[in-house]
Amino acid sequence: MAQNYPIPRGTLTEARPLADLTWLRVGGPADALFQPADEADLAAFLRDLDPGVTVFPMGVGSNLIVRDGGLRAVVIRLGRGFNGISVEGDRVTAGAAALDAHVARRAAEAGLDLTFLRTIPGSIGGAVRMNAGCYGSYVADHLLEVRAVTRAGDMVTIPAADLHLRYRQSTLPEGWVIVAAVFRAERGAPEALEARMAEQIAKRDASQPTKERSAGSTFRNPLGRSSTGRSDDTHELKAWKVIDEAGMRGARRGGAQMSEMHSNFLINAGGATAADLEGLGEEVRKRVFQHSGITLEWEIMRVGEPAAE
Repeated sequence: MAQNYPIPRGTLTEARPLADLTWLRVGGPADALFQPADEADLAAFLRDLDPGVTVFPMGVGSNLIVRDGGLRAVVIRLGRGFNGISVEGDRVTAGAAALDAHVARRAAEAGLDLTFLRTIPGSIGGAVRMNAGCYGSYVADHLLEVRAVTRAGDMVTIPAADLHLRYRQSTLPEGWVIVAAVFRAERGAPEALEARMAEQIAKRDASQPTKERSAGSTFRNPLGRSSTGRSDDTHELKAWKVIDEAGMRGARRGGAQMSEMHSNFLINAGGATAADLEGLGEEVRKRVFQHSGITLEWEIMRVGEPAAE
């Protein structure tokens, strides 16, 4: 049944394929893709949208598999108007569409240490939702509050504590859209912060398939993490290690492959479908469980419906 959508000032595209909006370059169409002009446009659209219509906020698609049958939802994708970055004292305010790397660099220029964001692929909205972390620091260590638009179209400010940030997870009501986040950062010399980020980039590029079509780490490290995912975590096991031990480094299915360079990276080696990628991931989980009794948990979000038979 055709859906009557509110008429926004931004861009609304029905039956919009999503493959070109994800780093893995797979996925069928969303019922609609909405790119709001500004916060007021987003709020009015959500307020007037049929409450029965599912809303799916989407960042830059860096940690996402959209299945081949597409997504029965209105996908909200923030762009210009939601990517500003400002610094005041020890606080950094970033729009949800601001890239993590850009926020890290802007903070460093101001002598504030958010360097952990530099190598995290994606945007701030997704980083908050997933309590993203790297090199021993997590969003939870720095986040003060977020501003969001509710499914009913109301603007709200949410203290970080109310998001219950934990390892790769947070709590946010269904359909709410984060539009900005405020962080507190320690001070540091800009030159030293720049040098640290350069070192992190070099270390990442030497160990991860950054030139391939991937979505970052595929599975969570299986043991040894705290419930919060804070910087005192120690991981006794690494997902890549148990994948290697199960003989799945370099494994393939269709156009999908577990990277030879880093076996916890699922890549589109050419022409993969979402079914190839998810199917290979499930095969890895099965083999790891058979070999070691460990059940790997997906870190990549998988949404939508499989293609029709």
